[in-house]
Amino acid sequence: MTIPEDQPLSLKAFQQHIYDRYHDTDAARGTPGTFMWLVEEVGELATALHKSVGEGGDTSGDSDPAGEFADVVAWLCTLANINGVDLEEAIRDKYLRGDGPKGHK
Repeated sequence: MTIPEDQPLSLKAFQQHIYDRYHDTDAARGTPGTFMWLVEEVGELATALHKSVGEGGDTSGDSDPAGEFADVVAWLCTLANINGVDLEEAIRDKYLRGDGPKGHK
């Protein structure tokens, strides 16, 4: 599935893109290995945010928070794919139907 750059991007379309492009490799790696990749990407995001925000907003150097956010979403989609979870539907069920979750979201 190719997603044109001039078209709006839905979470469902992106999750399908990740599935189409990477599913065989992702499924072979399995949930534990994929979860570790996700955790590593979250760590890289934390580092990028620390560099860009923690140092007075200086975004010079090798800090790329936007790219790291994208990596985290991609790996989350991968993890959802190999566990049979439709992220868009899960988000709708939890956050958009009824009163949503109770708490501090």
